[in-house]
Amino acid sequence: MNGFLDHFASRFVHIDRDNLSLLDELYHEDILFTDPLHRIHGLSALHRYFRAMYDRVEDLHFDFQGQDLVREGEGYLRWCMSYRHPRLAGGRPVSVEGCSHLRWEHKVHWHRDYFDAGALLYEHVPVLGGAIGWLKRRLA
Repeated sequence: MNGFLDHFASRFVHIDRDNLSLLDELYHEDILFTDPLHRIHGLSALHRYFRAMYDRVEDLHFDFQGQDLVREGEGYLRWCMSYRHPRLAGGRPVSVEGCSHLRWEHKVHWHRDYFDAGALLYEHVPVLGGAIGWLKRRLA
């Protein structure tokens, strides 16, 4: 177990639309955050991203399932994210597993998320989701 990764995960799970100030505690002013759908540079841009995300989804939460320290100042957190969106999956909960690759000194300055964007979003869009499901069955 790593103290920094433990602290990060334990604080991150408390972020929600009402306490985005926790981002200031966890991330460096010059944070570079990337995932399969976004590339965000700077803490103020990260605040805007999280604010917009919380405005669009409901019941968003992370369950951290493990961690791997690469070296001091670099590691991975494995997680399962769940959320609901009124126009996706008929408003039912959607869950996706992923991991976050973090680099830090006193705060995280580089954060890259890895997850299946189809499982997160595209498979739950009406019409498009059906097409993706059909394609997956054909390729299996």
